[in-house]
This record gives sequence, structure tokens and C-alpha cells, in this order.
Amino acid sequence: MAALPPNLLSGSSHPSSHTSSPSRHLSQYSTSSNPLASGTPTLNTSSSTLRYPSTRKTIYDRNLNRSRNAELSRASFAYLFMEMVSYAHKRVKGIQDFEKRLSEQGYPLGLKLLDLLLYRSTPAGSSSSSSSTSTSSSSSSSNNATRPLRLLPLLTLLTTKLYPLLFSRPADSLEQSTSNPGEYMIIDNTPLTNHYISVPKEMNQLSVAAYIAGIIEGVCDGAGFQCKASAHNTATDVWPNRTVFLIKFEDHVLEREKELERQGVK
Repeated sequence: MAALPPNLLSGSSHPSSHTSSPSRHLSQYSTSSNPLASGTPTLNTSSSTLRYPSTRKTIYDRNLNRSRNAELSRASFAYLFMEMVSYAHKRVKGIQDFEKRLSEQGYPLGLKLLDLLLYRSTPAGSSSSSSSTSTSSSSSSSNNATRPLRLLPLLTLLTTKLYPLLFSRPADSLEQSTSNPGEYMIIDNTPLTNHYISVPKEMNQLSVAAYIAGIIEGVCDGAGFQCKASAHNTATDVWPNRTVFLIKFEDHVLEREKELERQGVK
């Protein structure tokens, strides 16, 4: 954090030394151009601060591929996620409300991850294409990544692209419901969210992996496949944290799927 001037730390607007010139200290401030706040001193942003670094570049100026192979510390994620769960626990009335709150926190992340995945699938977003000097307009337009149009490409994106981006590994299994063709299940034997949370006995039905379900739902909705995603504990002797993410697609999505299949669209 940038150091504050001594006169600000002391809680007084006057310098500690009475012999120094006031203009020497007032030069650190600039007058706001807002007529409603005329004469109000504000800190000059010419120096390096957390918001304005000395290089004049922020996080928005970084290349999106800069963190392609970067990994976040598990300890950092565990601390942040435990605080999220603790915060929600104090403000919910039951298990269903608890999981809904966690899902709502993961949903906007899924919307943003979809854009990131699609961008990194384009020649402009791939690191290998950055070294090429020139490409034809026809080939670049044909290689542009588009959002999935069918259910199978979408589910493949979730299990083979989204999961490795988040957890450095693909999902363990992808299955379709035998009783309802509009329901699919993504199976994770060791969800990362369940590693650091101890659920009390009176809430043994709670699945904190609802946060991941919210991410999945956000990706699907962002791609135009409206659905409801939920997390369910299906523990076994071998996999005590085994979780099934149930995805229920809306009826109009299934009708569109049948029409695209009839037209031969892949």
C-alpha cells in the first residue's frame, strides 16, 4: 500500500513543523474540477499507487493468455471459499437456501469463463498463432471459435475445457439420464470445493459443490442453453466426496436440438 503523507497520518491538515511553508504541502493536492466539490483537495494520481501503477498499466492491459498456464494457490482458494461458506452460513435459513446462495455466487463466473474459453480457442487467443506473421482472411474467419450449437459440443466443452481450466483435469464422467433425455450428469469423484469444508451432521445433505454447479449453469446459459444445474452428494466407500452435477435443460432447448439434428447441423 502506498505510504500516506505524515500530515494525513497525524489526523491534522497542518504539517508537524510550524516553520515550513504551507504551499510546500498543498502542492501535493489538486483541486477538483467538479463545481459541487470546488476547493476540496484530492490526492494527485501522478505518483504510483495501487490503482495507478508507475507503468500506467492496470490488470485490464494484460494479455488474456498471460495466465493460461498459471495456477492459483490452493491455500488461497481454500481461505476465500471457506470465508464464502461461513458468510453464507450466517445468512441462510436452510440447506436449499444455502446451496442457492453458493450457486448464485458461481453463476457470474461461468458467464465470464465462457467468453475466455471461446477467445482462447481463436487464432488471436492461441499462443501458437501469435508467432505467425500473416494469415489469410478466409482461413482466419474459418478458424474463429463460435459458441456450441448442439448439446454434445457444449457438454464436451464443460468436461474437457472448463474443468481443466478450473481444476487442471477433466471431469471423471459424463452420463445421460436413461429416464429423461433432457438431463445430463457430470460426475466428479474429488471436487475441490469439498476438500476444505467440514459439513455438520445436521446438514449432511448440504453440497458446497453447488458453487461449481452455478459455474456450469452460467456457462450453459451464456451459450444459449438455458438449464438448471444442481450438485448432489453420492458418496461411495472409495470416493467419499463423489458429487454428481445434474443439468436439466429447458424444453425449448431440447426442441431446438431436435430441429438442428433434423437439419444435419453439428
